[in-house]
Amino acid sequence: MNDQGMDGNGRAAFVPEDFEVPRGLAGDGFRLEPLGPGHNERDLAAWTGSIAHVRATPGFEGRGWPPVEGMSAEANLGDLVRHAEDFAARRGFTYSVLDGEDGDEVIGCLYVYPSKEQDGRVSVSSWVRADRAALDVPLYETVGGWLRAVWPFEADRIDYAAR
Repeated sequence: MNDQGMDGNGRAAFVPEDFEVPRGLAGDGFRLEPLGPGHNERDLAAWTGSIAHVRATPGFEGRGWPPVEGMSAEANLGDLVRHAEDFAARRGFTYSVLDGEDGDEVIGCLYVYPSKEQDGRVSVSSWVRADRAALDVPLYETVGGWLRAVWPFEADRIDYAAR
């Protein structure tokens, strides 16, 4: 990004340089932390055990993710490394959804990225494991309020499939 808030390709930066990206959020029954390679085994187990549930989650229908056939631990690690690099470069922000205040069990994921369809819009999606489906609405509501209150996005520019 340069001083005018543009990225290296002449597009508006996703978040302003002076915006301090949140490193987490605590909600009722869950907490968020930036997704990274250290989550690989737990992340892979979380989504591979809930493929049909995740694919049926609002915002994931018709996207082809997660793959029905699953993926190797190495391929999943590659995705986590890419998400961590995006976070570090401020291109997009992926958070692991963890169980409770102090838990390390991965129960879902949250993605905050610029829209691929329309400049200036924010694409947000989240999923939780099938056995934690009751957390889907609280996660959606908590994250929606957090995005409107803390992040530098206009509320009407956030696309997050309703629950």
